[in-house]
Amino acid sequence: MVDRRAAGLPLEHVLGWAEFCGLRIAVDPGVFRPRRRTEYLVSQAAALAASPDGRTLIRPRSVVVDLCCGSGAVGAALVAALDRVELHAADVDPAAVRCARRNVAADGQVYEGDLYEPLPATLRGHVDVLVANAPYVPSEAIGLLPPEARIHEPRVALDGGADGLDVLRRVSAAAPLWLAPGGHLLVETSESQAPQAVETVARNGLTPRLAHSDELEATVVIGTRPALQPAPHTPAARRAL
Repeated sequence: MVDRRAAGLPLEHVLGWAEFCGLRIAVDPGVFRPRRRTEYLVSQAAALAASPDGRTLIRPRSVVVDLCCGSGAVGAALVAALDRVELHAADVDPAAVRCARRNVAADGQVYEGDLYEPLPATLRGHVDVLVANAPYVPSEAIGLLPPEARIHEPRVALDGGADGLDVLRRVSAAAPLWLAPGGHLLVETSESQAPQAVETVARNGLTPRLAHSDELEATVVIGTRPALQPAPHTPAARRAL
């Protein structure tokens, strides 16, 4: 194990697990490792899932969707934090999906596919909280990442396109089709990208706000579907599916 770590393998891949929100999350080699800053995304999502519209939830369970789920750490942490949750998670990377199924097997469903594509159509218009720890590193900055990420994690989990916001645009474009009235989208981003991310969320019909933690150096964009707004059926939304 020391030799593998000295050779540059991330500690989480050497051990086979990462500590996240007080949980031991299985992390296989080649799978994106959960970051400590993402615990802030979990805390924000948990507060909204417990009471999506600011009042006591009437339905038996909150419906939570975790896109770009990687190892399933965010979904597993939300299940642990909430008393009543119906979890659905998805990732395009087969290795990540296998890992996520180990971490949330007893508590939710994990699907393999691109963003919303593998999710059951019955979830449309019924999701209370939609979290996406989507890749947001600009393509030209990938080469500047530490080797633990650049070499040992899949590029699809890191590369967010020219400005780092390509996946966020796709997620937010279709989010109103999947969110319940009053439901929330939460996306992790960098502080420098936050203004553009907020603008993107607003342009897709969601009411945006920004949450930031200095302690964890974490920034989360939150978009809320207005309670009385019908789901859009624009070409952009359909393409995002």
